Amino acid sequence: MKVTVFRKEHFNAAHRLHNPEWSDEQNKAFFGKCNNPNYHGHNYELVVTLKGEVDPTSGYVYDMKVLSDLIKEHVLNRFDHKNLNLDTDEFSQLNPTAENIAVVIWNILRDKIDRKFELKIRLYETERNFVEYDGN
Repeated sequence: MKVTVFRKEHFNAAHRLHNPEWSDEQNKAFFGKCNNPNYHGHNYELVVTLKGEVDPTSGYVYDMKVLSDLIKEHVLNRFDHKNLNLDTDEFSQLNPTAENIAVVIWNILRDKIDRKFELKIRLYETERNFVEYDGN
């Protein structure tokens, strides 16, 4: 029997959406306010989803304390209260869109979590704008 478990976390980060191959005018027209040269910030909500078999001994799909610790150590400590463009290696050459942030987080956690668990990342950039990535 497969069950899905969810862990919700929160982090704050600044970024600027910008394609260096485009002119300033193209970037401003395409990304609008998100292309502000002085950056802008978001209060991101991160939902990490794991799906797997319930362990008959513990009754858990996955120890949520372990999952929380993994997220804090490998995601929050890396991105919280950072300028993603300037303060992180992951986004020094990658446009920090919500889509790219979700993929980066998935890749970070995929390396830390046994592949017998299906992993999905949902990232809310705002209350109304969010993305989801499951490795496909």
